[in-house]
Amino acid sequence: MKKDVLITKVQRFSVNDGPGFRTNVYIKGCNLKCRWCHNPETQSASAELYWKKMQCVQCGACLDACPQNAINPPIPPEQARQEDTSYYKIIRDRCDHCMKCVDACPYGALETVGKPMTVTQILDEVESDKIFYENSGGGMTISGGEPLTQFEFVNALMDEAWQRGISICLDTSGNGPWGNLKHLADKADVVLYDLKHIDSDQHLRMTGVPNQTILENLINLSENGTKIWLRVLVIPDHTDSYDYHQAVIAYLQRLARLVDRIDLLPYHNWCEDKYAWLGRAWPMAEYEALANWDVEPILEMYAQANLNATIGGSGFEDPQNHNGQPAADDPFPSAAVN
Repeated sequence: MKKDVLITKVQRFSVNDGPGFRTNVYIKGCNLKCRWCHNPETQSASAELYWKKMQCVQCGACLDACPQNAINPPIPPEQARQEDTSYYKIIRDRCDHCMKCVDACPYGALETVGKPMTVTQILDEVESDKIFYENSGGGMTISGGEPLTQFEFVNALMDEAWQRGISICLDTSGNGPWGNLKHLADKADVVLYDLKHIDSDQHLRMTGVPNQTILENLINLSENGTKIWLRVLVIPDHTDSYDYHQAVIAYLQRLARLVDRIDLLPYHNWCEDKYAWLGRAWPMAEYEALANWDVEPILEMYAQANLNATIGGSGFEDPQNHNGQPAADDPFPSAAVN
């Protein structure tokens, strides 16, 4: 087993990724390449580099520090920060990720994405908020990327978390061997299962892989008796039609055991800056974000089918709302679409 893996973030006080207050651990590396991915920094299993142009004063320190000649010379900051500029600080095909430019930058405009962390380092940070988990029914959510790509490490992380009395949610697309998924799922209080698309051809077109393994693993989890919170994406021109959700409902009703809850996750574009920092174009730039009310007619379809559904997936529910729909004054934002 690896002693450490790359972690992009340990995010505290999340309320949309399992019950109660949670600390999300984002593991780097994914075996899907979703067109709408809202965590593009987790796709590669290797360390990467952000350049944040709004923080860059074009001082030239990174240029002097780079041994690979992978830095473009400074230009006036106001010119580099223009929205339509073609200027980008890093010459990506020359960069070997030595990160000497990061060490040289005095303004935080260059940042390493992916910090190696051990099981102990992760859980020491997670455990610092244990009082909030105990009071809210929360804990740690292991996310990514795709946790199944780091099976042995995640397995060790779960074992140590249980020894420390920390509740666990596993956030996965299910794209991995059933034996590995079952092993981890049996140690989780809840499995957050991301359903990208129910049609395999569409799934292949939008994520780079077919969905046969993913759907088979969902069936297996249902038969295994696993507590499943299914996360159903609502993406414009992809998974936002009534016909599509009627097909999802029909599929779910055929499972051996109904999923415990369905979280409808409206598409948003909050990740656009991340793509720019990585020097990539945002593939979904032509689409406007969906508001919760855009998804309410779809929510009603699930309610009419007697399926427990929410919009956004807050871990805090109104006990009077038997369909799990957030109250009108719910202060928590919608969950991210991964």
